[in-house]
Amino acid sequence: MLRLHEYTYHRPSTLADALGLLTGQEDALPIAGGTDLMPNMKHRLFTPRHLVALKGVAEMHGIGLADAGGNPVAEGSAEAAQLVVGAAETLSVVARHPLVRRIVPALADAAGHVAGPQIRNAGTMGGNLCLDTRCTYYNQTFFWRQALGFCLKKDGDVCHVTRVGKKCVAAHSADTPPVLMTVGAVVDLASPAGMRTVTVDEFFVANGEWNTVRRPDELLVRIRIPLPGLGVRTAYRKVRQRQSVDFPLLSIAVAADVAPDQTARAMSLVVSALGARPRVVTGLEKIVSGRRLLDVADAVGAQAFKQCHPLENLIVDPDWRRAMVPIYVRRAIEDLAAGPGPARAA
Repeated sequence: MLRLHEYTYHRPSTLADALGLLTGQEDALPIAGGTDLMPNMKHRLFTPRHLVALKGVAEMHGIGLADAGGNPVAEGSAEAAQLVVGAAETLSVVARHPLVRRIVPALADAAGHVAGPQIRNAGTMGGNLCLDTRCTYYNQTFFWRQALGFCLKKDGDVCHVTRVGKKCVAAHSADTPPVLMTVGAVVDLASPAGMRTVTVDEFFVANGEWNTVRRPDELLVRIRIPLPGLGVRTAYRKVRQRQSVDFPLLSIAVAADVAPDQTARAMSLVVSALGARPRVVTGLEKIVSGRRLLDVADAVGAQAFKQCHPLENLIVDPDWRRAMVPIYVRRAIEDLAAGPGPARAA
């Protein structure tokens, strides 16, 4: 049995109290659902002396519409400019919420594909964005890692995937961020110094040791999603060993602005679970503009295939994972072509 070390558990009710505890205690970490952090603590990947619980923080809850200034507005209001999702909202709530399913169905789809229902009932949106990167050589017990020789991400100086010690390539494995990137979402980060806003695209960096720009003294408070235009459609596809529970071996998120004549005006495509950062596929403008979705599916898949190069950081053969890229890009685009529709998840 893997046991937890001793720690002190704090339960603040306000954002200010949470930030004070996080910065005022030596060796403190935030915890929301704990579905990723607790197993990692049992593996001795993290051994904080203090845990600051976030689910009781009122400012981190709620799903609703807001105007351009962030002020809440009623559904149907002409001033509505964005969908706001509190970071402490659970994945199961996001997957079922009518506003999310109507405005960004792919986000509900992605949230509904995380692990199993027990995990989704505890795991949160903020936790999913801040999910630690994963690797075959990292997500193991202390005994296993000690026997092999510690890796660059934890206690060692060599990456066992690349065989050098220059950069960690543990994989980004969260489901919801690729969707948020395709629709131009932003996150609000709070610290004792104040609040700052970054796009979800800018939130991630290509460093598997710590793959976000969030500082240790910051908390992700909310996600804000600009309301898409009438012609925008979104889709999400996930490759995993089983149809539930497993982390993605590959994930595809796509959004397209579709004209009334069913031709695409623009498309955004993000492929993840390859390296430390979700990959934005570039060069789609010349491929998709003015053409029907199904007519460009193979060309978009080929473009993604050229730019995606999985590594041996997960347990499945990287060549097979790369071969799945154009197949699942096509399937995601076929979902777009079928119409905006409700989310497939939950």
